[in-house]
Amino acid sequence: MEMSLLKALIKNITSFLHLSFEDNKCCEIVEKYYIKGEQVLKLIKPVLESIVDADVASDESLQKEFAGMSQIVDELKEFLEDSDPLMSKVYFVLKAESLVTKVQTHGLDILDLLQSCEGLPDELSSASLDHCIQKIKQIGHEKPSAIISKAIKDQVEGNEPSPDIRSGIADLLSLKSNQELLIELVSLETLKENAEQLENTRDAEYIEEMISFVTHMHECFLEMKQSQSSNTVPVPPDFCCPLSLELMTDPVIVSSGQTYEREYIRKWIDLGLTVCPKTMQTLVHTNLIPNYTVKALIASWCESNNINLPNPVKPMIHREQDSLVNHTRSSSEESMPELENESDELTESPPRKEFSGGPSAISPTRNESSTGAGLDDGSNEESSPQAATGNTSDAGEVAGEPQPVVTATSAATQPDPHEYSPRFRNRPRNQIWRRPSERFGPRIISSVPEPRPELGEIEIKVKQLIDDLSSTLLETVKNATFELRLLARHDKDIRNVIANNGAIDLLIGLLYSPDQNVQENAVTALLNLSINDINKTTIGNSNAIEPLIHVLETGSSEAKENSAATLFSLSVIEENKIKIGRSGAIGPLVDLLGNGTPRGKKDAATALFNLSTFHENKARIVQAGAVRFLVELMDPAAGLVDKAVAVLSNLATIPEGRARIGQEGGIPMLVEVVELGSARGKENAAAALLQLCTNSNRFCNMVLHEGAIPPLAALSHTGTPRAREKAQSLLSFFRNQRHGNGVRR
Repeated sequence: MEMSLLKALIKNITSFLHLSFEDNKCCEIVEKYYIKGEQVLKLIKPVLESIVDADVASDESLQKEFAGMSQIVDELKEFLEDSDPLMSKVYFVLKAESLVTKVQTHGLDILDLLQSCEGLPDELSSASLDHCIQKIKQIGHEKPSAIISKAIKDQVEGNEPSPDIRSGIADLLSLKSNQELLIELVSLETLKENAEQLENTRDAEYIEEMISFVTHMHECFLEMKQSQSSNTVPVPPDFCCPLSLELMTDPVIVSSGQTYEREYIRKWIDLGLTVCPKTMQTLVHTNLIPNYTVKALIASWCESNNINLPNPVKPMIHREQDSLVNHTRSSSEESMPELENESDELTESPPRKEFSGGPSAISPTRNESSTGAGLDDGSNEESSPQAATGNTSDAGEVAGEPQPVVTATSAATQPDPHEYSPRFRNRPRNQIWRRPSERFGPRIISSVPEPRPELGEIEIKVKQLIDDLSSTLLETVKNATFELRLLARHDKDIRNVIANNGAIDLLIGLLYSPDQNVQENAVTALLNLSINDINKTTIGNSNAIEPLIHVLETGSSEAKENSAATLFSLSVIEENKIKIGRSGAIGPLVDLLGNGTPRGKKDAATALFNLSTFHENKARIVQAGAVRFLVELMDPAAGLVDKAVAVLSNLATIPEGRARIGQEGGIPMLVEVVELGSARGKENAAAALLQLCTNSNRFCNMVLHEGAIPPLAALSHTGTPRAREKAQSLLSFFRNQRHGNGVRR
């Protein structure tokens, strides 16, 4: 058996050394790390082969090293084999270097052990082993991962890496073009989602730090391209392709509602990338719809500025570094019926300035998708609970709802793009909008069934634990609350057993406990119990609201989070919404919304959403100062855009809510969500804007001034049924206003 471990190691090394990357289209960095591993293994393999028949091979310490090294070699081999052109290069370097270092460490440990062993073959002299050790130590002396790790750490701590460091990392990883940086971000997002699905919180958080660093690199790249622009006339960012950063000649819309240059987005999709480069949303289909309105606007702008429109993009490859594998072009492109065409014929103009088609001098990341404007009017209804829970799918929408009739407006009736995009001159945002996964660590609550003893046995245990809740001994109470907290996780039957034996009243009383652990366990146990609908009513009728408010005001971070989550759970019952709103809970929830942990803010926003669906609570939420915090949470970096917009959409249905949204700077953010948010976020943002515009002439002008028409036009074709309705109503309202119809205030 001992010999099999050594032979298995030699077999794994041989298999590794037979790897070939000649036909592999991956970047050079993969081969670089293969060579490092190869150098180590070529030095250690002859040594291992020479001791196969020696007694020393049965040494217990060596056996452990053989097993450990065999596992690492196999892991490194699989990791290199799994590399592909669309992998994350940052993650690859950090992982590959770690594995190669482990191979080196195991190799050195084996050689060190052999030096102290007796009975070695003659060819393994102490001098030869020492020579081998020195050679292995010299391999891969430079550690690029250390530079990358330090840059990521500095970025997280707010110390931006220097331009030289960023440039060095970009050269090392071949992240020197806009497309390469965007692909890197897509790859990291995928890795992060995978880690979260496996509940690997530590990896997910570190990958999030990598995303933050690469996002910063991308922002710096865009700023550099902007500063290098030689154009004398600034190009409206709406007219630049987010991939090429150049003026579009053949703009098309993808399923996310964003507009791109046809050849660039087609190449992106042909690479196998199925997310929108700008919003990072999954593309539900790969059809490319001609954007005639933006095309006409670009032509009109070129004519107004006496600039020749560039020829349609063809020689793309020499402008973008492109070592990626060529995939077969998607056959589904243009299979969707085109929008109703409008005249694209433009009259010839006098000789014009030559235009390089380079990046915008304003903000090259900005691109406002535009199609036509619908004509239907509509009124806002309150946001759905689906929006508050972060579900961005279209589940729950009526299947087969008729599509609205769409007619594309002519270029002559379109507004001047400069008039409608001023916010990007003064407030450029290079932030990449991603649909954030839940980045917060797992709560102890769970409704997934787990193996458990028979209910009869559990009930005996539960009764004892409930008796212990009344104990005068603190440790006994701590243990009882903790065990009930865990038991309440398991399933519906166990939760009913706990509730039916009188635990709820005792747990509510312990919310006032001065002991932090007891209070945390008690509130979390109540949260878990409230999963059952019958317990929601029982807890609400047991005078739990005021004790939960006490926890919100005085508890630890975890206790506050779970208190807010409990209030959210209870507020599913209509009667509890009234009780919670009238009990004074809204103020502490708003405080948690503004000053809590990321998890606390999420729980507070979700609770406030449910409460805001009851009319009398809306004014309370506004008066408590929630709007300012909700506007702040519309920054995509917070990861709570959808929840914040859902609450604001409900608050926009009352006058004081609309006034506060305008005062707190919410209108630019809402317009930005309409363009860049998730499907549900766009829907609720459009609903809020409809309320703002139809009730205030001043707010209507502000919305127009923020450049809302192009993203609303795109949303009128690509959004959910409710989003399309709201966008069409707004566009119709704007059109009627231009034709002389008044608006209130």
